[in-house]
Amino acid sequence: MRRKVTIQSIADFTGLSKFAVSRALSGKPGVSSQTRDTIFKAAGQLGYFKDSKSAQTPGELVDLDARKWSGTVLVLFPNIRYQNPESLYWGPVFSGISSRLNQRGINVLTLTEPKDDSMFSLLNPEAIMGVITVGSISTPILVEIRSLGIPVMMVDHSDPSFHCDSIFTDNPSSMKEMMNFVINKGYRDYQFLGNIRDAHSFYERFLVFRAALEDNDIELKQIPSLNGPEIDNFRETFAAAITEHGLPEVFVCANDIYALFAMETFEFMGMAIPDTLVFTGFDNTHPSIPFLATVNVNKELLGTRAVDQLLWRILNPGTSYEKTLIQADVIIRD
Repeated sequence: MRRKVTIQSIADFTGLSKFAVSRALSGKPGVSSQTRDTIFKAAGQLGYFKDSKSAQTPGELVDLDARKWSGTVLVLFPNIRYQNPESLYWGPVFSGISSRLNQRGINVLTLTEPKDDSMFSLLNPEAIMGVITVGSISTPILVEIRSLGIPVMMVDHSDPSFHCDSIFTDNPSSMKEMMNFVINKGYRDYQFLGNIRDAHSFYERFLVFRAALEDNDIELKQIPSLNGPEIDNFRETFAAAITEHGLPEVFVCANDIYALFAMETFEFMGMAIPDTLVFTGFDNTHPSIPFLATVNVNKELLGTRAVDQLLWRILNPGTSYEKTLIQADVIIRD
């Protein structure tokens, strides 16, 4: 039988004091935000939050059409540049969310992730029927949402400290299909381009990229700075890497935007892109970029299905959490 996870066991795991762990988990001041994040992540990995949640026994399942809907759903965006309703990726996702809620007669309230929990103290749980998080929301904010007791649905994000329903593009399947196509074209020298810590999907795509090379006996010669560049200093990081190490045959990009940034950096450096260099993308947000291949994600459907699952969760709170995968289509270009 699994042992109960205690504050002391979290302290032992992190090497921090029991006092610091206790204050972080209770939301009290006295610990830095970095230490708080470390404690939350460790607690999630050890299963502390599973212990804190009482078990529920599901009853008979209830269909969405079993009731007439009304009320308000909060759509929470991260406080991160490029992840907002105006972006080429998240905009269509939000459109799918809002359209589906409108079909059900439910109001939409949008909020950018606050830097502290002050905004949530103003929210009335009785007035919000559910929360849909769009993109990477920080662990402390998720834990604060948990205290409100409101059902949550995550789009394109997961967190070991916060268990709830989630929906993703089927990254592994589509990435594997695209990598097999490129490898069969005869290319042997690859670099993954994109910060794998920015999004769970980016990390999944990198894992499949790495596995595909290994399966085909291709050496992984990944330049660490290229799968960890921050968008705000991408130009400097990318330029330094290719100046020192040279160019691969293929840049496998975490998404189309990283490929666009790379091409703009070549122009900034006064370098022509060699005919021997090719790019693959993901998300199909920039059709004009000359990719060898990219992946078309049905972004509106991600939003639509996120709403459906949230409403289903409201009606069926005692069932196990679900992770939904939406198939994507690999697009081959000449």
